[in-house]
Amino acid sequence: MRDTWSALSDPTRRAILALLRRKDLSAGEIADNFNISKPSISKHLDVLRQADLVCSEKKGQFIIYSLNTSAMEDMAALLLGFIETGKELDKDES
Repeated sequence: MRDTWSALSDPTRRAILALLRRKDLSAGEIADNFNISKPSISKHLDVLRQADLVCSEKKGQFIIYSLNTSAMEDMAALLLGFIETGKELDKDES
């Protein structure tokens, strides 16, 4: 879980996830959206892959990246659990 939070802490990685939310892309297509080097984008993609936030699949000579929606759903459920727990605590204090 720590890898996930660390991966999400970087604004470039969050922007990559936002791109992948719309459609699957190659590393080159992702890099075209940023004003940083392709090796830097590759490092960001490696961090996201290690955190299990993106999946990659080799198609011909390209690697296509996609959002790992199940990992994102798990994160959302965790955060919603904190919100619900907080609401229950607020009710108890009333």
